[in-house]
Amino acid sequence: MPLKDLPSDAQPREKLLARGPAALADAELLAILLRTGIVGKGVLQMAQELLDPPTVNAAGQLSGGFGGIAGLLHTSAADLERIKGLGPAKRAELVAVLELARRALAQQLREREVFDSPDAVKHYLQLHLAAKSHEVFAVLFLDSQNRLLAMEELFRGTLTQTSVYPREVVLRSLHYQAAAVVLAHNHPSGSVQPSRADEALTQTLKTTLALVDVRVLDHVIVAPGQALSMAEKGLV
Repeated sequence: MPLKDLPSDAQPREKLLARGPAALADAELLAILLRTGIVGKGVLQMAQELLDPPTVNAAGQLSGGFGGIAGLLHTSAADLERIKGLGPAKRAELVAVLELARRALAQQLREREVFDSPDAVKHYLQLHLAAKSHEVFAVLFLDSQNRLLAMEELFRGTLTQTSVYPREVVLRSLHYQAAAVVLAHNHPSGSVQPSRADEALTQTLKTTLALVDVRVLDHVIVAPGQALSMAEKGLV
């Protein structure tokens, strides 16, 4: 059923204005962004299909949705191209929402201590790293009050003690005059459990950075929909 044929109090935009965003289902909120469907498919149906779990067809090609709001927000504009009915304008709007979320979290982390809101750190790192198909090693550089100065992706590929260069992490820490850092990387496999290599790398960087009086506060591992703090597990 087209949105215009729904009762006015059931149309997502009117429902949001009357009852607030919390009253809307995920598909209804997404339908407000999409605005229109395509021939034979209403906008609410399109929104729900975007949120459905992904599937793999007999040819091994990925189809279906993105597995909920978290999965959708970790997609790129290129990922969205496979969805029929999502033209450049709709793709741009969805990607813009993701970027706004990143910037809002970054502002929050710059204005107060990162560990005043550990979940915000995890969400920020998930938005940056979780959707990447390859491993990326990043560093959050913090000031003396543990507020965010900058984030940089320093290395990519399979992460080991030999592929992440402590000297480069030290140089970037000195560049920002950082007092502390939070290390982070993603696991494209979907698991956030730290490996022995993750633990060894953390200790190597902790020892090296201590020589220039920079503390390693945490090492966060992210994957779509989840994140793990090695500090919370007693591994930092």
